[in-house]
Amino acid sequence: MSARTAPSHPPRLAPFLAAYDALLARWPVPVEPLTVRTAHGTTRVNACGPADGHPLVLLHGGGATSTMWYANAGAWAEAGHRVLAIDLIGDPGRSVHDGTALGDVPGLLGWLDAVLDQLGVPTADFCGHSYGGWIALEYTLHAPTRVSRLALLDPTQCFAGYRPGYLLRALPLFLPRRTPARARNYLDWEAAGDPHTDPDWRELYALGYADFPASPVITGPHPTPTRLRTLTTPLLTLYAEHSRAHDPHHTADATRRTVPHATVTTIPGASHHNLPMTAAPEVNQHILNFLTPPRP
Repeated sequence: MSARTAPSHPPRLAPFLAAYDALLARWPVPVEPLTVRTAHGTTRVNACGPADGHPLVLLHGGGATSTMWYANAGAWAEAGHRVLAIDLIGDPGRSVHDGTALGDVPGLLGWLDAVLDQLGVPTADFCGHSYGGWIALEYTLHAPTRVSRLALLDPTQCFAGYRPGYLLRALPLFLPRRTPARARNYLDWEAAGDPHTDPDWRELYALGYADFPASPVITGPHPTPTRLRTLTTPLLTLYAEHSRAHDPHHTADATRRTVPHATVTTIPGASHHNLPMTAAPEVNQHILNFLTPPRP
């Protein structure tokens, strides 16, 4: 593992970084901040749980930062898992994309290879939310021997595409003149007025969207059914009943068809972004029931 001095950030990011640290401080277990150097830059990993526990790699959704796991990481760490919550490089967070460009999907997966190598993690359980779910699935198809079990939380672009209406609503996020208000409006629309959206996380997301240096988003189409049928890793997918990113019922059916061994569940009352947070009791228990048992 590498735990070097954290890289510096531009002064304008001070409010974002303060909000990041405040949300991280809400994790109910001690957190060990690790900084891992790769050719692409410095990657922040928020680690917790016993050092000899089976690793559980967490990949957050786009713009959400690894702090989004505040309602989940404690339960998984206290059950004996070594939680490794990664800030995606090039995304808002405490990772710094100050090295070579990722370039494409193989570059993104190679960066994750390098992070795990530096952490000394040959195999791990993986859990990804939204865009992080797509990365986790692509990584499992790329390096199946490194992934013990795969859990996906309302993953996008994995088993079906986006709803056209969602893409139209998200389009303004990619236009110039980024403002926190634009991000807040988007989150509020997607949550369909869910009063349980965490205000601290909502503000962190908005600040990161408006102020964090943008890097090209590395993405691609959802894997073909032929590729998905090669997946032998145990798979759990949890869909949000009120997700606006995709039709959760259609996507759940597509998951069952293409990966018959998958365990597929829809969480009532949950929206896409809020699933890990507002539905934490259900999500945490589903994940714990599924994960590789920790070492005695």
